[in-house]
Amino acid sequence: MSNTSVKKLVIVGGGTAGWITAAAFSRLMGRALSIELVESDAIGTVGVGEATIPQIIRLNTILGLDEHDFIKRTNGTFKLGIEFVDWGKVGSRYLHTFGDAGMNLASVPFHHYWKRAAASGSGHSLWHYSLHQLAASHAKFGKLDRVGNTPMTGLAYAYHFDASLYAAYLRAYSEQKGVTRTEGIVQCVARDGESGDITSITLDNGHEVEGDFFIDCTGFRALLLGQELGVGYQDWSKWLPCDSAQAVPSERLETLVPFTRATAKTAGWQWRIPLQHRTGNGHVYCSDFISDEEAGAALLEGLDTKPLADPRPIRFTTGRREKFWSHNCAAIGLSSGFLEPLESTSIHLIQSHVSRLLQLFPTNNRSDVERAEYNRRCEAEFEQIRDFLILHYHQTERDDSEFWRYCKNMDVPDSLTHKQELFASSGRVGRDADDLFREASWVQVMLGQGVVPQSHDVMANGLSDAQLSEFLRNVRTLIERAVGTLPTHEDYLARHCAAG
Repeated sequence: MSNTSVKKLVIVGGGTAGWITAAAFSRLMGRALSIELVESDAIGTVGVGEATIPQIIRLNTILGLDEHDFIKRTNGTFKLGIEFVDWGKVGSRYLHTFGDAGMNLASVPFHHYWKRAAASGSGHSLWHYSLHQLAASHAKFGKLDRVGNTPMTGLAYAYHFDASLYAAYLRAYSEQKGVTRTEGIVQCVARDGESGDITSITLDNGHEVEGDFFIDCTGFRALLLGQELGVGYQDWSKWLPCDSAQAVPSERLETLVPFTRATAKTAGWQWRIPLQHRTGNGHVYCSDFISDEEAGAALLEGLDTKPLADPRPIRFTTGRREKFWSHNCAAIGLSSGFLEPLESTSIHLIQSHVSRLLQLFPTNNRSDVERAEYNRRCEAEFEQIRDFLILHYHQTERDDSEFWRYCKNMDVPDSLTHKQELFASSGRVGRDADDLFREASWVQVMLGQGVVPQSHDVMANGLSDAQLSEFLRNVRTLIERAVGTLPTHEDYLARHCAAG
């Protein structure tokens, strides 16, 4: 096989995945590559990725986007975390925030000091000492890098936005940087007879698009990687049994709160995402335990505002492709796999795969080593996120429905069991260094789902009882003062990035 240089990149499929890919490649490799994106207005997209996690800020910074302009043009709002309602048990509620509770002391994580105080009779939850919780509960938001002159970190945040507007925003950005958009539906794929690499695609109008490297952004169809190259799919539904969703927009919330809400239902959960012009809602559920009609009725019944359309159904199988890059084709977005949007990781996975592909992008078609490394890292990331999602379902006291009894009693990966047992024993978190979710995230979800450590780190005993009480009081006072200086979320949006 000849040593052919990669000069032409073809992205098949638009939507959020396609246009994030196009924007990033045009920004960072636009001088080295000719980039063409093929999509069809006749093919709809799955618009469930309206909530994000803080890593998206890095993407926007790399692209050079103005944050306030981006928020304004996508009807966006800010997000401090996800509120989980009725997950650990009916009536429970906790906020998985993007920040730490309290602040560490003498290299000991704060939650160990909190645990020591709780064992002595303190009635406060960990969230009593959370800057993000207090700001969210008062619907406040502002830029705050640090709390006073202390080591306590300020507000970490992400965004809610209209995914279709975001894709349009990035399309304009990409085309301005030289990306060619071609309208059409792929009819056939041509491959090299010797290597099996894709050489071109032919569209429904007869137009042929040649390329040296192809990126599959065709959604669940996985037209190139799955259908053409035959890469199989790992089904994870035994651990994450939800296989359906219905989405519906509703009128905007009276108060724009800076957090996503995920409410557990009889056979799944319902999301609520506040935008400036409307509210995004959806019901993720397992069709083995509830009918589509019942799920749709439950979704509408659980809305906080008036619906603006009829529920739109979506089918999926949770899992991932056996490989994420095969031959000269990588899959990004839903074509690479699907992890339900419970922790808002859909857009992050697009972003991280694009970043990884940029790091390992081949200069020629002899890319076996780079391809193997890309697949290894993508597999590890998918599995880490998978375990974090399973934790929400499996670690529960709920037994009020057949669905929750299944989740509570199902076998889970050993990697997750180890983390649960370690935290339950000593409050320690056994996360990998490259885990997407920080230690603070594992702590919040473990505690929120009802895992209470039997003990705390002995190093937290370095304070006297009086010193511990003073430390905790000071932390609470600091966050109260900090939140007191913040504007409301509504005021911040109105002042800096109100949508027209």
